[in-house]
Amino acid sequence: MVSIKGGRKRLMTGVVATAAAGLALGAFALSGTANGATETAEAAAAQHAKPTIVLEHGAFADGSSWNGVIADLRADGYPVVAAANPLRGPASDAAALRTVLDHVKGPKIVVGHSYGGNVISAAATDAPEVKALVYVAAFLPAPGESALELTNRYPGSTLPGALDPVTYQQADGSTATDLYIQQDKFHHQFAADVAAGQAALMAAEQRPIAQAALEEKATTAAWKTKPSWDIITTEDLNIPPAVQRFMAKRARAHTTEVAASHSVAVSHPHLVASVIERAARATVR
Repeated sequence: MVSIKGGRKRLMTGVVATAAAGLALGAFALSGTANGATETAEAAAAQHAKPTIVLEHGAFADGSSWNGVIADLRADGYPVVAAANPLRGPASDAAALRTVLDHVKGPKIVVGHSYGGNVISAAATDAPEVKALVYVAAFLPAPGESALELTNRYPGSTLPGALDPVTYQQADGSTATDLYIQQDKFHHQFAADVAAGQAALMAAEQRPIAQAALEEKATTAAWKTKPSWDIITTEDLNIPPAVQRFMAKRARAHTTEVAASHSVAVSHPHLVASVIERAARATVR
């Protein structure tokens, strides 16, 4: 386990020159080729290309929460896709993410923040091109466990008192509840180590999660068969550090601890990118 007490500068590594060929077309590879020569050239480039990093955000966030991480990864030559998480339930959200994983060609490292951990644990099951999983202040549920159950396994989460539930009627006449974080509590609860101005923007832009999503039980766990890395946030008010450590130990994940809030990808993007790259180097040759 690596323990980090505060932010630190990332050691920049050189970008492999041959990766540029793979990046020229972006993360989504074209399936057709003009002729055999092109096919051979693409195969040669693929041997030297870096894996695509697929990022899955969690509740009360969106893809922009990965901006700093994406900038670092791209600077180091990694193709990146930040998937949109519907936040409706682990099974349906995993199905949506799986369409992205199936579309992106070649080896992949899949990263999940918070509730996104539930999603990647399901979506990456039986996905041979997913070489590693990286959990960022995230849930690593076992089959039969929910995010809500895991949160309550140890004391420390103050999230329930910060929530703003919105109940609405669905098309079939039934009711459902979406959960937001109250905007005046967002900074302290979710992003205490992020500048106040940026945290205010995050609060205004937050995506709600269905309450049912936090209660839905996992049915599979990709971390049981794939190598995993886990960033544990010791100042987290959403998922208690004790819960994070319990899940990481059970998954035999390579762990890094950092004195950070739940929004560690925003407050410590260099650290998060470095752990992702470590997972990529260890599993993709």
